[in-house]
Amino acid sequence: VQLQASGGGLVQAGGSLRLSCVVSGRSASNRAMGWFRQAPGKERDFVAAISWDDGTTNYADSVKGRFTISRDRAKNTVYLQMTSLKPEDTAVYYCASRKLFASIRNSQGDYAYWGQGTLVTVSS
Repeated sequence: VQLQASGGGLVQAGGSLRLSCVVSGRSASNRAMGWFRQAPGKERDFVAAISWDDGTTNYADSVKGRFTISRDRAKNTVYLQMTSLKPEDTAVYYCASRKLFASIRNSQGDYAYWGQGTLVTVSS
């Protein structure tokens, strides 16, 4: 399984960005997916996750109401729509995949496959 994240960039506070994560490999659509982020000098944190089957989603409290995770099964792609961005959202964003048919989880230790990360910078 390979993950390719894209869509990061520089945006002003209050703006929006959409991150994409293309998943390739065995049964790409039957995997719970997550987004995590790592700000400079900090540990990597959970942002959002989506289940492989019924579309259940989870969000970190810091992004609830501002970020939306979704997936397009036909394109084997998971998205993270980010709105009302704040300077504290500045980080490298990583997409991650659980093993086949595994349930949705928020802990990075539960994810088996990781993308390379895409940098999001929010200016004030």
